[in-house]
Amino acid sequence: MADVTVVFADLTGSTGVFESLGNARATQAITRLTQWIGKVCAAHGGRVVKYLGDGVLVIFGNNEAAVTAAIELQRLHQQRVGEWPESMKMGLQIGMARGEIVEQAGDCFGDAVNLASRLSDLSGREQILATRGVIEQLGDTHDVHARCLGLLEIRGRTEPCEVHRIEWQAEIQSDSLTVRAALILGADDAHDAAGQPRIELSWLDAHTAFTQNQLPIFLGRDAEAQFVIEDPRVSRRHANIEYRAGKFYVEDVSSYGTWVRFFDTKAVIALRRQECVLMADGEIALGAPFEDFTAPTVRFKFETGGSASPATIALAVRSSRA
Repeated sequence: MADVTVVFADLTGSTGVFESLGNARATQAITRLTQWIGKVCAAHGGRVVKYLGDGVLVIFGNNEAAVTAAIELQRLHQQRVGEWPESMKMGLQIGMARGEIVEQAGDCFGDAVNLASRLSDLSGREQILATRGVIEQLGDTHDVHARCLGLLEIRGRTEPCEVHRIEWQAEIQSDSLTVRAALILGADDAHDAAGQPRIELSWLDAHTAFTQNQLPIFLGRDAEAQFVIEDPRVSRRHANIEYRAGKFYVEDVSSYGTWVRFFDTKAVIALRRQECVLMADGEIALGAPFEDFTAPTVRFKFETGGSASPATIALAVRSSRA
């Protein structure tokens, strides 16, 4: 059987809608949304296999049409919910995978189905996660930006899967792959880096300052990550830090989540396949929340060209057990 592209589209935040509207009205609202998802996919050549409460399973013979449909779903849904009351706003998360499937009794089965479902679960609201096969099938002529999140551990699979995030929002400019920055600045580069914004990471007595030109960097257990963290709760590629549009961002790409807090506030930001701006000095917990005092925690602070040498590379993780 020829390969197909499997799309899982799920609504998030439906629990709050049931609390606000009650069971009957909430069910009607969610049903209308899932049916709308099915119609958009059908308009692009997709075939709805089944509706799953607040989700939809669709298969496409044409891979480019599947990606186009997923992007259109996110764009139109963002416009639709923009003026809705907060209690009614539901996000849309989408997972996509390419491969062979087996159809039986009105349902479909196969590795691509399982992968698309898992990626939908892992994606954050307003995100589209896709396997490498989906991105490769697009070719060089398709005007779609995607960012490689690396090899991610998928529940139920023995081998990690290369996952990409499709950047559908017009204001996001991204390459098809995240380019790994050089870890060490040479003597000639140090002069050019003077005065550049930079972020310093620390662990025990180790301190590292990365300039904007050295980013993005990955944090994780993978030996190829620029920032290696040996802890079983940390994914092989857990999070990345990058500099974009004048700001530092941290993005969770893990299986278990990332938590961020700033020293000037008690608020904690929980990230699940999402990113946030690092606005002030603080800490990042990887794989476990701050409430777990054993959680591996990265300290970060910002500089604009202080006395520390940006050529110093000593990757840093602080464990609060120390």
